[in-house]
Amino acid sequence: MRALTLSGVVLVLLGVLAFAIPVLTTQQTTDVAKIGDLKLQTTESRSYIIPPVMSGAALLIGVILIGAGLYQQR
Repeated sequence: MRALTLSGVVLVLLGVLAFAIPVLTTQQTTDVAKIGDLKLQTTESRSYIIPPVMSGAALLIGVILIGAGLYQQR
C-alpha cells in the first residue's frame, strides 16, 4: 500500500470517528493545597467540539487520496 493510499485511509477513519464522536472531553486534576495528610484537589473538565464540516472535509479528502493512490498504481 502506498503512502498516498494509506494517508487517505487514515483520513477516512478519522472523519468517520469524528462523525461518530463529535465531542471530546478531557479532565485534569490538580492539587490546590496540601497540609500534612490532607490534600485539596480540583478537577477541571474541558470539552472540545469537532465541527461536522471538518469531519466531512477529512472524509472527502481521504476518499480523494485513496482514489488518487489507486489511480497511480494502474
